Amino acid sequence: MSTTSRMGSGEDLRALDTIRRGVRHSPELKEGFVGTLLLALVAALGQVVVPVAVQQTVDRGVRGPDGPDLSFTVVLSLAAALAIVVTSGASYLMTSRLFRSSERGLATLRIKAFRHVHDLPLLTQSTERRGALVSRVTSDVDQVSQFLVFGGLLFVVSVGQILVATAVMAWYSWQLTLVVWVCFAPLFASLRYFQRRLSAAYTVVRQQVAVMLSAIAEPVVGAAVVRLYAVERRTQARIDRAVAANQAASTRAQGFTAFSFSLGGVSAGLANAGVIIVGVWLGFAGEITAGKVLAFAYLVTLFVGPVQMGTQILTDAQNAIAGWRRVIGILDTPADLVDPGPDGVVLPRGPIDVEFDRVTFAYPGGPPVLREVTLEVAAGTRLAIVGETGSGKSTFAKLLTRLMDPAEGVVRLDGVDVREVSGDSLRRGVVLVPQEGFLFDDTLAANVRYGRLDATDADIWTSAEQLGLADWLSSLPRGLATRVGQRGESLSAGERQLVALLRAHLADPDLLVLDEATSAVDPALEMRIGRALEQLMRGRTSVTIAHRLSTAENADEVVVVDRGRIVQRGPHAVLVAEEGVYAGLHASWVAQQGTR
Repeated sequence: MSTTSRMGSGEDLRALDTIRRGVRHSPELKEGFVGTLLLALVAALGQVVVPVAVQQTVDRGVRGPDGPDLSFTVVLSLAAALAIVVTSGASYLMTSRLFRSSERGLATLRIKAFRHVHDLPLLTQSTERRGALVSRVTSDVDQVSQFLVFGGLLFVVSVGQILVATAVMAWYSWQLTLVVWVCFAPLFASLRYFQRRLSAAYTVVRQQVAVMLSAIAEPVVGAAVVRLYAVERRTQARIDRAVAANQAASTRAQGFTAFSFSLGGVSAGLANAGVIIVGVWLGFAGEITAGKVLAFAYLVTLFVGPVQMGTQILTDAQNAIAGWRRVIGILDTPADLVDPGPDGVVLPRGPIDVEFDRVTFAYPGGPPVLREVTLEVAAGTRLAIVGETGSGKSTFAKLLTRLMDPAEGVVRLDGVDVREVSGDSLRRGVVLVPQEGFLFDDTLAANVRYGRLDATDADIWTSAEQLGLADWLSSLPRGLATRVGQRGESLSAGERQLVALLRAHLADPDLLVLDEATSAVDPALEMRIGRALEQLMRGRTSVTIAHRLSTAENADEVVVVDRGRIVQRGPHAVLVAEEGVYAGLHASWVAQQGTR
């Protein structure tokens, strides 16, 4: 077997495997498929009603042995009209069934893909372009939808129409049927070649669409940075390159489509010419009637139309399969964090004990950022973790909240491996307040309710009063109904952190993890946040990742991390008096405070 043949067979099998797996992810696509095919067959039979009626009218109604037969012609016309009405109804039912099953199946696929994106490892989400992820859930699924709804409909109708037209043509004249098939033989023979080329071309197209969407989306999100640093031309050049690459990929793919469509047109012309020439010759020889020649000419158009449409269907199919393959690629990406679900351990309410048992963690392709870390934190302790940038302290927060799992060792909460704790229990008991809390484009109340979805406005006001933030809420123009804008841009950085603290308080966690929660605010707001934190940490275990050492001064214990290892631990007063990393960090921080 030649290399080309092996490549073709491999590509065919790959395409079939993609379709099979796609249908498995969207089982609704199979619902009522047999009934839809039967309706398609009835609809296809309706296409041959007219040519058969024409043939019978000419041969028996007009040129009958006893002369024109008006009554036969009228009866035949009425019967043809009734048949057309019936087959039109079948066509409508087939179309509506196909639309419904396709849209239900693709809605399932889109939901599965969207949910799985949220289950992907954070590292995968960070390294994958977000525009590319969005493209897979939206644009790629839309391509599959377009093919299944329109291309799939045309495919079902076209196949049925070709088979029925061929059967009727063969019944009229096997010689003319052979002429038609010989004329289309080169096109049929080249379909596999075009299928392979189109598959490769449209895979590149879908990739370039993702790159283009990412290139467009990032400058929109970072519009302020683009303007502040006057990099509009550079940004536009990047977008232009992405658009040009997508244009080039699409043009190349459409080139194959245009050539195959042109070849279909040539085959159609040859078939029509061949039918007329051979049909006239057979007519003179007395082997075919005039009515059959006329009917045959009409049947050829029924044959030619679907064949020519087949080139467009092939194009849409390859585009859809490329998109389908990318969506399945997302679904096949394993989620690194497996929720034990109902079988998981439910943590009891109350302050949580924390234990790191010889924990090692490394980001893909990099050295370990934590090395054999062993740490125990008693319930109710206020722990501060400090260290220079890149020392690995923020990784503690991600491991504690199980945004990532350690490569080696175990993280335990109340003596239970965090991987064995049910997801619901973990999210209820452990809350992370990040350096900059993400806010959704909604009201302030809606964003706070992410801490507890069933909270009322009165519950939110109670939390605000307990944290000393009620006066701030009252100062907002619309209070809890204030719109925060996209990513909370209507609020200042400090106000966004106040919302994050309200959200955490409403969640009422047993373990509070704070990742540099006061590192990006002014001193006055830092004091307000500090008072709120004091109330928030009361009665629960808290772990704070801090660069500003004012938090460390107020902690029960301080852990100092350097190059992925714990090098010091103890109260602030003890550590600051010792020679070591903490004393150096504290001296630098005090010096910075004095220069302000």
